Amino acid sequence: MHKIITITRQYGSGGHAVGEKLAEMLGIKCYDRDLITMAAEKSGMSEEALGNVDEKAASSLLYTLVMGSNMYHSTVDQFNVPINDKLFCLQSDIIREIAEKEDCIIVGRCADYVLAEHRACIKVFIYGNFDRRIQTVAKQKGISESEARDLVMKNDKRRANYYNYYSGHKWGKIENYDLAISTDHIGVDGAAKIIAEFAKIAYPNP
Repeated sequence: MHKIITITRQYGSGGHAVGEKLAEMLGIKCYDRDLITMAAEKSGMSEEALGNVDEKAASSLLYTLVMGSNMYHSTVDQFNVPINDKLFCLQSDIIREIAEKEDCIIVGRCADYVLAEHRACIKVFIYGNFDRRIQTVAKQKGISESEARDLVMKNDKRRANYYNYYSGHKWGKIENYDLAISTDHIGVDGAAKIIAEFAKIAYPNP
């Protein structure tokens, strides 16, 4: 069974960078926004349109109709499913396909929930001090700390709503993860090293 590491992350905590660094260390691929491109290719839908609703909850529960079906494509065509739900189902389908063929890292997209039955899956939550994340975002985007504060709060709320809505679990609740790491003092490289070591212990090579 392929080994998968899923990363759930607070905005501005460096979760994507941790995923990329970890992938480099382990010699495997990190999937993040390329899942949007893959979903567009799989469905024939506009990548821009899908990108606009990426990791955003819809306002219906129609996605349960497709999640419970083995005939994904025919089911999605039969119902007027909101684009948010279509993307969630497409990405979930892609995430399962990836998990069947390779070791990898998957950032966001409720991957920990989607792969709940995958026995060799390590679920990681990356977080950081609120004020430190504001400073990081302000510096990265060249905006004021006031603007960065709004951005951090907005994106944390969006990610929480998305995760809570589609998984039925609580975003950031410690019991949902195998490992929770703050990047405040150890940074991206330190977090990646800890996850890599954890993975070696949890699933040692045969």
